[in-house]
Amino acid sequence: MAGIPLDWLLVWIGGIMIVVGVISDLIASIGMLRFPNFFVRLHAATIGTIWGAFLPLIGAALVAAGSEFLGEYRWFMAGGAVVTAFLILILAPAGSHALARAAYRSKAAKVEPKVVDHLKEFVEVEEK
Repeated sequence: MAGIPLDWLLVWIGGIMIVVGVISDLIASIGMLRFPNFFVRLHAATIGTIWGAFLPLIGAALVAAGSEFLGEYRWFMAGGAVVTAFLILILAPAGSHALARAAYRSKAAKVEPKVVDHLKEFVEVEEK
């Protein structure tokens, strides 16, 4: 077979995914510092969680699958990383939604000036 072996290809692709995740975490942390209010910062935190945790975990799974020195344990590491990545992919948006809803309902996070507030109508109907 001519060319690059599949194991090395998995390791390189996994490494690239890990680097992209690190860069995404860096951008999200800068956004956490620079954004003006809670809701926009929560968006930056969620982006950092998805791109900064999900992507590197999939990359780590590829690196583990392509690493021959781990022996048979490489499949356990790869499987654990994939399961963890998909749990993060499912649970992170739900957690950020719960935080945003709680902050909105408690009126602890003020957003001024508001252009449009579609949730205000629903909250007023529920309170009556």
